[in-house]
Order: sequence, then structure tokens, then C-alpha cells
Amino acid sequence: MSARVPTRADGAARPTRTDPPSSGSRPPFRSRFRFRIAGADLSASVTVFLIALPLSLGIALATGAPLQGGLVAAAVGGLVVGRLGGAPLQVSGPAAGLTVVTADLIQLYGWRTTCAITVCAGLAQLGLSALRVARSALAVSPAIVHGMLAGIGVTIALSQLHIVLGGSPQSSAVANVKGLPAQLADLHPGAVSVSLFTIVVLLAWPRIPGRGGRFVRKVPATLAAVALATSVAAVLGVGLPRVDLPSWRNHALPELPEGPVLGLIAAVLTVTLVGSVESLLSAVAVDKLVSMRKEPAVRIPRARLDRELFGQGSGNILSGALGGLPITGVAVRSSANVAAGAVSRNSTMLHGLWVAVAALLLVPVLDLIPLAALAALVMVVGIQMVNLVHLRSVQRNREMLVYAVTLAGVVFTGVLEGVAIGIAVAVAVALHRLTRTRITVAERNGVHRIKVRGQLTFLAVPRLSRILQEVPHRADSVVELDGSFMDHAAYEALHDWQTSHLAQGGTAEFTGRAGGRIAEPTTELHSCCRPWTPWRNHHCGEHPAAEPAVAEVSGASPSGAVASGVVSFGTASPDTASSGTGPSDTALSDTAPPDTAASSTAPPDTAPSSTGPSDADAPKHTPASAAPTPAPTGLPAAAPSAPPRNSTPPPDTSAPRVTQPHLDGRRRPVGGGPSSRQLASGISSFQRNTAPHVRDELARLAREGQRPSQLFLTCADSRLVTSMITSSGPGDLFTVRNVGNLVPLPGADGPHGTDDSVAAAIEYAVDVLQVQSITVCGHSGCGAMQALLNTPDVNGEPRTPLRRWLRHGQPSLERMKSKHHSWARIAGRLPADAVEQLCLTNVVQQLSHLRAHDAVARGLAEGRLELHGMYFHVGEAQAYLLADGSTTGSSGGGSEEVFNRVAPTPLEESHA
Repeated sequence: MSARVPTRADGAARPTRTDPPSSGSRPPFRSRFRFRIAGADLSASVTVFLIALPLSLGIALATGAPLQGGLVAAAVGGLVVGRLGGAPLQVSGPAAGLTVVTADLIQLYGWRTTCAITVCAGLAQLGLSALRVARSALAVSPAIVHGMLAGIGVTIALSQLHIVLGGSPQSSAVANVKGLPAQLADLHPGAVSVSLFTIVVLLAWPRIPGRGGRFVRKVPATLAAVALATSVAAVLGVGLPRVDLPSWRNHALPELPEGPVLGLIAAVLTVTLVGSVESLLSAVAVDKLVSMRKEPAVRIPRARLDRELFGQGSGNILSGALGGLPITGVAVRSSANVAAGAVSRNSTMLHGLWVAVAALLLVPVLDLIPLAALAALVMVVGIQMVNLVHLRSVQRNREMLVYAVTLAGVVFTGVLEGVAIGIAVAVAVALHRLTRTRITVAERNGVHRIKVRGQLTFLAVPRLSRILQEVPHRADSVVELDGSFMDHAAYEALHDWQTSHLAQGGTAEFTGRAGGRIAEPTTELHSCCRPWTPWRNHHCGEHPAAEPAVAEVSGASPSGAVASGVVSFGTASPDTASSGTGPSDTALSDTAPPDTAASSTAPPDTAPSSTGPSDADAPKHTPASAAPTPAPTGLPAAAPSAPPRNSTPPPDTSAPRVTQPHLDGRRRPVGGGPSSRQLASGISSFQRNTAPHVRDELARLAREGQRPSQLFLTCADSRLVTSMITSSGPGDLFTVRNVGNLVPLPGADGPHGTDDSVAAAIEYAVDVLQVQSITVCGHSGCGAMQALLNTPDVNGEPRTPLRRWLRHGQPSLERMKSKHHSWARIAGRLPADAVEQLCLTNVVQQLSHLRAHDAVARGLAEGRLELHGMYFHVGEAQAYLLADGSTTGSSGGGSEEVFNRVAPTPLEESHA
């Protein structure tokens, strides 16, 4: 129904519901421009501010910049980048990732020229944003990024170690290492004591146990460490260098850059590259944190990376112009913002406001902080940049060489040079892996096993062909492929050898490393509905015309049965070739999924089963004219050749046929129309692809009997596949389906007697099978509900069986029209039309009917039975569950009947 239909016959307004303002009315002037801030944003901004304040001062100290520069960058990062950036919950400001770069620039060009370089880097970021190349930054190998950050962290830790020990840092990481022995010989006890105290508090603060610990941990560890260290130093009267914030009147602003042009360009590129990559990676990480957050349940838009780059560029322009440090997205502050429950960009902007207020009003308090405490804080941050989780990930992906070279390059030569060295090594490693292929052959028990390790490209074809030719004629052979890529040349070499070897009486089998047979990917026509097997009414791609069924019921097919996970190798159908999908660039999988099967010599006109387990690689629909020559099970078949244009295609004599017994005792092919052939073809596909997987489980169920945990009562609509929308299988659900998912009241009868079929199923499920729950599932666009709405119930009118059955839905229609029941609705919106309103109301009403059955009433009273209401929106493929308060209450209107959206389960929870 395209128009919105009133959902109440009398049009009466409900006292508990207020209508939205009409389109013509406007709210008062003040309310339209009212600025609202959520309480979660306010509390999160305070948390982030308490983390950002000491870190900003510490990073400014580590770079050798004026300490106001760190506060300016933090304030601009919050107010400007927070407003203009594309990642709502990302917090920007001075970050440890640019500490080494900025320190080098200050030593080479001075502070004011460094500010001008920051402005130029911001302009470069605006240009990159206009070119929309933000996604390209993510193409850098993670090993290079993690190695760069780890190298920066090591450099920061080495420089701050000198301040922790009471000295001054040197100009480079190498000089800092060389100067350590002399520094250790001249320790400053006060600095060392305050630094160690800061480190202990920083590491121990998050681990304080007990109820008091939960309360104390609300204060960020960074603030607690610096505040306690400052208090201890002040109480004990330790003489240490402290923060010295000069008057804002003397704050240094940028000047025109002076120095060699190439050096200045390299400096701008370095700040742009490091700052952009770190910001974009941090934005992606924030998206992951937000997606895993369960509370608060507020939808946060995903990061728009080009807009984030625009925000970062704008922030760097203003920060440099005001005499601040370069700005990037900061992972530590961003993760704290997400963990604190922020729901919008207001939290980031407020944190910048608090930093600005502190920089203006809290200068006397900030001047009490010992520099040793800030140095200890930044040193710990630098050490933490060598992330062990990243290290394990790099090692698992065999990228340790790239990581180590990048880290060493950053430490010994600089950030830009180290990244360039890392990129060069990563390219060399990739080329080495692409060209290095190990091919070995061994004979065991008369079977020749050829093992191929690595990617199969044209460079490996000569060696591959030479080894394959060493396999004797008529020998059994297995080719084990352990790689993820095969180009056209390698495919043709394997296919030609296979054809020749089979013609000479040998056998050839292709497997993965674990021994499971593998194949080239099948056609992608139905990839939109994977992992489901395409069914007869599937319309994601074009379907060939249905052909007669092709499986012999009484015997095995000529090609034999196919084991689990076995698919064809080397056979391309003509429709695949025409679509541009051929044998080239073939991806190899180690083993097929356990619930996936296809025949290596699948009949060309077999339609997939409409029911059964997932089938990620469905059999191809190949016309009979292109049917390949049958080959032994699991072996590749020769590529089909197209018949002459005007020739008559030869009959498909290789395909087995479905037969049925006749009165004369002979078996004849199944005839009839297309529907009977589709039915036989689907059954044949089930016997070939699905039955081998479920036979053991069904045999167990046959021995032990059924033990379903749930009675699932739903509509007979063909679009509702209960096993699909509930991820269930054999033995899970005791399913009752009827028109309209109706539950007649006990003893409900009419002129034609009582209908006890549903009541019998309920009694059997509850008392005999001892199910633990009953679910009533309605759906959108229900034809029964449309009939109830559109067909008047005229007394004395002759009733058809359908009309007599639908009388059990009249209470739902009356409930929807009643003023004594609250509307059933979906959370967040009203029903789309009267049909959806009745579908939702019908679920609630049938749950009320269920409680009237004796078996259900006993189960509820004993606490061993639960009732659930469910609504499935077919067009959206989205399920909704009735809120718990509505499933256990009475049939009265005391509680609101709300259906909540069922969100996708995170992968780690689905495996639990």
C-alpha cells in the first residue's frame, strides 16, 4: 500500500501520545537556535581535558617548543578540528607521533619558522582533501606505520630519559644513547625521585582494586600522576626546574620561512605525511571502538576521511598562525573520549574550550608542575608506542623485517627517511614473495605428490612444467597448491598437463595445504546472497532456462559421489567466459567451508536446492550444449569448446536423469511441466550437495528423537524461511505455520466445528517435547492481515475455508481499533500503514491467545516457559523482537507494546 492509511476507525487521539507539529507550524525563535549539550558529552569532555592538559605540556617540553604552543594546539584541535573534522568522536591536538619531527625542525629553523611550516602543512592537507586522496593514505603497509610510530616512541623515550635523570636531551637518538653513560654518572636525586614516583602512579592507578578503586579510577591516570608528583615535590620542597609559562603578551608568532627551499619543502611534506597518516589511522580506529561500544546506544556516523583531512588542515593553519604545535588525531585521547560515553562532536569541542580556559586562568597552578614529572609522563607514552599487540600482528603476517627496518630507519636517520626505507623494503619483500615459488615432487605409496608453495605466476611456469613432465604416465598424482594467487599462464599450464595426463590413463587431483580439494572460484552471479545457495526464485543474476532433472534416483551418477568441500577445477562455463570471468587470476582456498559442496562434474542444468546449508560456491548453470566431457570424481575436466553457430547441439548423454516407476514396472524420465522438473532438480541438488553434510546429524536425530528448544509459530508466507532468519537447523525448531500466524482460542468454534490443529501442536510441544519458549512471528505485507482489513465481515454471508479461518484474526483487528490498548509499534517510528499496524498488533494478540491454553498457562506458572513476539520486515531483511515487558504481561493495555530492532551480533560474540 503506497498511501498511509489511518490505523484507527474512529480517528480518536490517544491521551498518551502527542502528535508531531504540523509542517506549517514553526517553533518559537529561541527554541530553533537553542544549543543543547548532552550530559554524556559534558562528562566526556572533562575526562579528555584532564588527560590532554598534562600531555600537551609534556609534548611541548619534549619538542623544545614554548609550553604555550602545546596548549594552543590542544585548544585549536578541540575547537576547530572538532567542529570541521569528519570523525565526530576523534580528539585532535599535539601528538607524540610528530614530536621527533617538530624537535628537529625547531633545532634547524627555530620556533617561529616551524610555526610557518605548520601553516604550510595545513595548506597541503587542504589540497589533499580537495583531491579526495584520504583513502590512499591507508594503502601504506601497517608494518610501516607501526614501525614508524615505534621508532618515534623509542626516540621520545631516549630523549626524555635524560630529563628524568636530571639532565638535558641531545640532538638525536644516537647522541642520546651515547650520552647515557655520562648522564647515569651524574644523577639528580630529586628529578629521579619525582620521575619514578610519577611512573609508579601512572602505571598503578588503573589497577587499584576494590570499590574504592572504581571510584578513584574515574580520575585519569595522567592527571593523577602529575598532580600527585607536583604535590609531593611541593610538600617536600624538592628543588627542581618547573613549568614556566611566560606572559601571553610575549607569545611567539610565526615568521616567513628562512632556509634552503628544498629543506623547507621536505619539512612541510614530512609534517603533512606523518600528521595525515596518523590522523586517518586514528579515525579508522575510533570507528572500530565506536562499533564495539554497547553503551550508550547512540548511532555515531562513520568517519568521513576527506573531511577529517580538511579539518586537520584547517586546524594546523590556525594552530601555526597562533604559535602552536602541529596537530594530529590522538589515539589516546580519542579512545578515552569513546570510553567516557561521548555521543557527538560537542565533547571534543568542549575539551578544547576547557584547555583554552585553563591556559588563560590556571597559569599559577600550571607553573607548579615539575618538568621531571612531565618528562616521565611523555617517556611512558613513548614506550607505549612500541605496541606489543601491533608487534604480534606484524609477526603473524610475516612483516617483521619491514617493521624492524622502518623502526631502525626512523631512530637512526629520521622519520621521512625511515618511512622511505620501510616502503622500499616492503616493495622488495612483496616482489620476492610474488616471484619465489617452491615446487617439489615426492613419491609415496605409488602416488606422486607435487607441492607448490607460493604464488603461481608466469615466472614459475617453466619450472612447474618441467616438474610436471617428470610424473610418469598412468601414475596417480596429487598437486598440492599452497598459495593465494594463480595467473592465467599458470592455470593454462596446470590445465594442459591435467588433460594430457588423464588422456594417458593417469589420475590428477588438486588439493590445498590441508588436503581438501580446491577449485577456481565459481561464477559470481549470486554473490549478493552468499553464503546462501541460490534458489529457484532467486533474482540476483540471470538464470538459465530450467532443463529436465538430471539425477538418477535409483543409482549413483556416472561421475560418482563427491566428498565434502569438493568443487570442480578448470571447467569454465560459456556464460562465465562471456561475462569476462575466466580461469585467469584464480584465487585458491586451502579448504572449502564445511557446509559447502559442489560436484566436480555438476550436471549443467541442475538448479540449486532451495533449502539446505550454506553453499558459498554454487554449481554453475551450464547449457547442455557446453557440457564438459565427464571426468573421474574430483578431477578437472577439459575446457568446453563452443559449438558451431548453426549446428544442433548434441544430446547430453553424460548427465544422469531422474526417473519414476510406472505401472508396467519400467522407470521413465520424470515428465510434466517446469514445476515438476524444478522440484526434481531441487531434490537432486539436495541429494548431491546437502545430504552428505547432514546425513550424520539426521541419523543421530533419528536415533535420539527430536529435542527442539523452541516452538516457532509463524505465517505460511513463502518469503519467510525460518531456518534462515533464526540461523537454525534440523532439530532446533518445532515449527507451526498457518495463514496469518494465528492461534485460535481454546474451544473457538463456528458453524463448521472446532479447529484444534494449532492447539494440538501447542500441547504436544509444551507437554511432550518440553520446549522452553514459544515465539509468534509476524511479518510485513501479510496477505491475511490485508484480507482482514479490506474484507468486511458480513453476518450470514457464505464463508469459504479461508474466511472461516481468518475469523480467528478478528480479535487482532478489534484490538487495533480499541481505545483501551496502546499501539503496537517499532521502536523509533510509527507503523508505516494500517497493514503493518495490524501485523504488529496481531503478534501481541496471538501471544494473549497463547496464554489462554492450559499447557502454556501451566508452563508459565511453573517458570519453565517463555513467550516471545517477533516481527520480520521482509523488504528490509530485518527482525524485531517485542520488548520483554510486553511478553509476560496480561492482555490489558498497561504496558507499551514496542518491537526493538535486533542488531547484528559482533563476530567474537557469535563464536562464544
